[in-house]
Amino acid sequence: MKTEEQTGVYSDDLGDFVKVMEVGREHLSGAALQGQASGKHINLDPDKIKNGLAQLVLTLVKLIQELLEKQAVTRIDAGSLTDDEIEKVGLTLMRQAEEIEKLRKIFGLEKEELNIDLGPFGKLL
Repeated sequence: MKTEEQTGVYSDDLGDFVKVMEVGREHLSGAALQGQASGKHINLDPDKIKNGLAQLVLTLVKLIQELLEKQAVTRIDAGSLTDDEIEKVGLTLMRQAEEIEKLRKIFGLEKEELNIDLGPFGKLL
């Protein structure tokens, strides 16, 4: 296991990563665990963590759904799907989009929140 300035772990063994993380946790004081580390505040609000996870999962699901749509269009343009298959794919993709929209509303997320900014690479979706 090699460590580089305590910022990364370069190893094929996941156990090495766990060890480094445990060492880092031991260095945190009680105040840090309650929300203050190096002058920065850590938000430990369980509702916001759940929302953040929902945002990440829905973003990934939305990305996969868009990739499936593009693949379907490619196959339709190539003529490799029958009319029945085209109808089934279209219906499935519509239902998926509706479910994603329902979940987005349940978690109170805006459409823009499912579009992660990747910096120099632009927007994800």
